[in-house]
Amino acid sequence: MAEKFGGKYSPGSRDDNPSVTGIAGGKGTGTRNAFDGQRPTKVGGRAKFLFIMPLLFIATAFVDKPAGLVAGLLAAAMLFLAAWLTREGIIAQEAYDARRVARRPALPRKMAGSAFIGIGLFAGAMANGQSPLVPALLGLIGAALHLFAFGPDPLRDKGMEGVDTFQTDRVARAVDEGEAYLKAMKDAILRAGDRALETRVDQFARTARQLFRSVENDPGDLTAARKYLTVYLMGARDSTVKFADFYAQSRDPKARADYAALLDDLETNFAARTTSLLGNNHTDLDVEISVLRDRLKMGA
Repeated sequence: MAEKFGGKYSPGSRDDNPSVTGIAGGKGTGTRNAFDGQRPTKVGGRAKFLFIMPLLFIATAFVDKPAGLVAGLLAAAMLFLAAWLTREGIIAQEAYDARRVARRPALPRKMAGSAFIGIGLFAGAMANGQSPLVPALLGLIGAALHLFAFGPDPLRDKGMEGVDTFQTDRVARAVDEGEAYLKAMKDAILRAGDRALETRVDQFARTARQLFRSVENDPGDLTAARKYLTVYLMGARDSTVKFADFYAQSRDPKARADYAALLDDLETNFAARTTSLLGNNHTDLDVEISVLRDRLKMGA
């Protein structure tokens, strides 16, 4: 049976009624998920303001001389690049912090953002006909303040001391694959235009990440879990894409209820599999996968 979806302040929500254990209509545990990461941070919010600064240089560039126009546009381009790198660096660090086993980012994006902030401020100051010394000092101060505000990128691998590198690489690839499926689900459900279902998919992703963390903590579980992860999340993604495309046009309440029920079933199965792996119980996995495939076909 479909359940009512609602937010924190909706009538009958968990805060109003302690007997309601789900989140936004799901069959959650009612307790905070220890692996509830992937949320925007205050630092991420501050990074958005970096996209405003280049607009100032663009606004003034077109009322300047040709040389000033080129320098102003160059400064704006460097500052836009710095803002984008900073945002991506924050996202990469949040993913790094959320995992027990993680490799350092291949490109230190936040530190590169600091460098481009300095270059952009230097170019912008040069557009005003300053001597190179003042723009250089301005660029250095801007780069230092940026690095102080956002911090450096992770520069070391985490959780890999004394661990088989080949095995941890396999775990990292499996988790990256799983995160890609979850991102595709989140992108797809946005097309449905239903905030409650967006919240429900976020809850589903948190449950899925519990299994990710379980496998990271014990890479020996990867063989037992990877096939399950692939079938589970690929099917959930495909079902979400089909539902979102259909519901965006039809607004069919039955389709919505069926999709919500499918998420409930899959989340329950995923939580059970996590508990099973934590208890080193890998029996009947092929049977579970077969049943899961049938359930996904019914829900698609």
